[in-house]
Amino acid sequence: MTRPAGHVTAVPGLSRTAQLKALGNGVVPQQAVAALRQLAARQEPAAWQAEAA
Repeated sequence: MTRPAGHVTAVPGLSRTAQLKALGNGVVPQQAVAALRQLAARQEPAAWQAEAA
């Protein structure tokens, strides 16, 4: 899920701080997916069955 070169840095008038903020916010969904996958891998099957009952 990478962005093309210049996706943020080629925007006229965008300060360095604004560029870093925009790039940082773009990582959040990717980090959330990684975290959820790790948590799901740790989940024990017995806990899933208890919720379904």
